[in-house]
Amino acid sequence: MKKSVTLIFALLMMVGVYSCSDENIGHSITDTKSSIIEDSSFVMTGVSVPNTKLQARTSTQLVGEINCPGYGKLKSEVVCQLMPANRIDTVGTKAEWIDSCRLVLSLKSTGGFTGDSLAPMRMNVYELNKPLPDPIYSDFSADGYYDAAKPLASASCSPASAVHCAEYSYSGASSTWREIRVPMPKEYAQKMFQLYTKNNEFFRDPTKFKEEFPGLYIKHSYGSGRVMNYYATDLEVYYRQHTVVRDTVDTIQTSMQVYAASTPEVITNNNLQLTVAESVKEMVGNGEAIVMGPSGYEVNVKFPIQDIINTYRANTADGLSVINSLELTIPAEEISNEYKIAPPSHILMVKRNKKDTFFDGDSLTNNQDSFYATYNATKKQYEFTGLRPYILNILNNQGGVAKEEDINLVLTPIDVTSYTQNSSYYYYSSQQQTIVTKISPSVALPSIVKLRLDKAKIKVVYSKQSVF
Repeated sequence: MKKSVTLIFALLMMVGVYSCSDENIGHSITDTKSSIIEDSSFVMTGVSVPNTKLQARTSTQLVGEINCPGYGKLKSEVVCQLMPANRIDTVGTKAEWIDSCRLVLSLKSTGGFTGDSLAPMRMNVYELNKPLPDPIYSDFSADGYYDAAKPLASASCSPASAVHCAEYSYSGASSTWREIRVPMPKEYAQKMFQLYTKNNEFFRDPTKFKEEFPGLYIKHSYGSGRVMNYYATDLEVYYRQHTVVRDTVDTIQTSMQVYAASTPEVITNNNLQLTVAESVKEMVGNGEAIVMGPSGYEVNVKFPIQDIINTYRANTADGLSVINSLELTIPAEEISNEYKIAPPSHILMVKRNKKDTFFDGDSLTNNQDSFYATYNATKKQYEFTGLRPYILNILNNQGGVAKEEDINLVLTPIDVTSYTQNSSYYYYSSQQQTIVTKISPSVALPSIVKLRLDKAKIKVVYSKQSVF
């Protein structure tokens, strides 16, 4: 579809004196025609391809197993390094006074899992016996990295058994979450305490620390029907401490400190095993554009950027012009399944040959060769609105000739970490801005959607000024 909004106006343009002869002195009137052109006649095509090897770029931990008709069977386990506390409290205490420790896995107060909330399930925790490889991918197997006969701990894991927690700020605002608390052997924490007192340099360098404490393997061990999404994992240690209250009064109190935690600075990897449902395979086989995570499908697309440029140039050859915007809207069709697994909350569109580099470098989108869209659940579509730098780069730096890498893009599910920043103006007006801090391959929750590329709308808007 193409439409033109035309604004016609007359400009009086003075023609300067170019001769001493008075018969040549004068001026002329030149008319111009300004148009705003909106063109959405372009077509994008694509095909689903497997996306089974994800690089670890997140601290999210997905643990459990589901078998979901309309989606498939997903099993996820976790291996993770630990970031040590920079300082361990040794004042008035000793290793023998460590009474207990526990691994605390945190999940959101609402949601935080996919599947049956009441299904009985358990997980085991093992100590790794050697450092993890780097880079590490979602098809990694922990075989050879742990002793299956020596679990450190075991615990049931369900939203119903999780402990509800809350924290309040001075302003009265609260944040809430839930915790799965796994009792760990106190000897594990005592060993850390002894290492710190012997050489605390190990706690200032995660590379050194992993030589003594390579990390943990969190393994689904029993039950099926749910995967749980943990966003933080801490090792909490409880110990007795001798404290002087006054000059003449001593006391023994119980204290707690986090000795180590999984953080974005060290490796956390979700070992994923996904068997795609036959119904989904049939859709892919029929040429439908399926995006599925984690470790499922992404869509290779051909973006008609050269057609857009050629049409733009043909329509503006007789005047001055400027690109106002380039937008892409992709309708999405939700796929029915037993656990109501939803479409990915975000999708990345990136040049196919730069996808691995994008994730390797912990990159953020630049709207030139990488873009992301948020799923609009009301309109059931993904909206990419900032593609103007993409077309301008080809026009200004490549002479308007698109390369193969400009045309061959990929749509892949992602997890986006962001925060909202409030800005105030003149004491009476405020504005909220979303700041994206991290983009990683999607592992937070299972997801699936059919992209209706046949109904996708690519809209380019440009202004044109013609002289006649």
